[in-house]
Amino acid sequence: MRPNIIFIVADDLGFADLGCYGGRPAGFGAVSPHIDALAANGLRFTEGYSNSPVCSPTRFALMTMRYQYRLRGGMEEPINSRSKGNPKLGLPPEIPTLPALLREAGYATALVGKWHLGYPPACGPLRSGYERFYGIMAGGVDYFSHRSSKGDHDLFEGENERHDVGYLTDLLSRRAVDYVRGQAGAVRGGQPFFLSLHYTAPHWPWETRDDAHLAEQVAHNLFHLDGGNVETYRRMIHHMDEGIGQLVQALRDEGLLENTLIVFTSDNGGERFSDNWPLVGGKMDLTEGGIRVPWIAHWPAGIPAGTTTAQHCMSMDWSATLLEIGGGRPHPDYPLDGVSLAAVLRDPAHRFERPLYWRMNHRGQRAVRKGDWKYLKVDAHEYLFNVAQDARERANLAHRHPETFAALRADWLAWDATVPAIPEDASVSLGYSTQDMPQR
Repeated sequence: MRPNIIFIVADDLGFADLGCYGGRPAGFGAVSPHIDALAANGLRFTEGYSNSPVCSPTRFALMTMRYQYRLRGGMEEPINSRSKGNPKLGLPPEIPTLPALLREAGYATALVGKWHLGYPPACGPLRSGYERFYGIMAGGVDYFSHRSSKGDHDLFEGENERHDVGYLTDLLSRRAVDYVRGQAGAVRGGQPFFLSLHYTAPHWPWETRDDAHLAEQVAHNLFHLDGGNVETYRRMIHHMDEGIGQLVQALRDEGLLENTLIVFTSDNGGERFSDNWPLVGGKMDLTEGGIRVPWIAHWPAGIPAGTTTAQHCMSMDWSATLLEIGGGRPHPDYPLDGVSLAAVLRDPAHRFERPLYWRMNHRGQRAVRKGDWKYLKVDAHEYLFNVAQDARERANLAHRHPETFAALRADWLAWDATVPAIPEDASVSLGYSTQDMPQR
């Protein structure tokens, strides 16, 4: 019997922000007890990656199961608010997607949360395979006013504006719970569901459930450069964790938990207040802190509990995995770049070689991870690291192992020739710089 699938994506969550990845407790206690429980009763990946160190490119890969560089919008770093109304910079409806292919295979499909892949009428969740959508179209909004950085109201039911009152993380959690309860009868009748739950937490602005008074203050500065702190940031994660706990309880109440595959991750590495230890860098960087992210899979009927794996993988591999497990088939005209991890879910001791490639317009970055080795270029500087021994990427071995360095560099160049070049008008939207705060 095919499982229900819930794909949870946090926004800008750091590698070590969760307790199950070594995160420290906050002043109020454990930051992520419900997510930690999913890891304790499922499978935790210790060397899993995102397709990009920034929001929308990873989401292109999640949806299409292909390198984001194959689509023009996937080369924006990220799609920014100025793209509204530009059909070139969204996800074209004719491109096959994970929800569309699962829908063809008989799944009910819904997205609750962040879309960030272009705006209607040219693009949108309902045009790319989701039957239902409740959430935001933009890259980020205020948690209370639900306004984007342009000042536009941005909370939708389908393609219609929805003016709900409340803290966005809680609104998304409640809607996800309602969806699960509403689908329970159909599941018992033989139709599984695919739910994408894409939180905006813990993305800026730095607002907890008790910070409604900040909404007007940050209305014209959603980057919230003069606010926030580690405790607020951890509380934002905790609010998301509470919602995930409610979702798991709803599955348990409806008798659906045993055969529901829950996958949890982040779209990229952490931002200002995140904990990426022992990794260096964060969002926008191809150092490990920008791309190595939590990956947790929980499925009592299909995954051994309490297991870990060092299998290498990236975002689009998970989408390919969910497509296989759900019985969907790739479109023959759009062969997948993602590689299924289904064998690893069944047997966490199973390992296979999985070379991973990245590039960024920002600072001319390049990276490839192959086995223990990583080739990295930032600006005009090139490096070789043995990441298995040096996760902080502090010991440059390029001169000690010139053959390995040359081979990986050539490997990256060969891969780069297989994807479209970055166009000159592709944008890089940093939001802040060393003028605003010292470099990490």
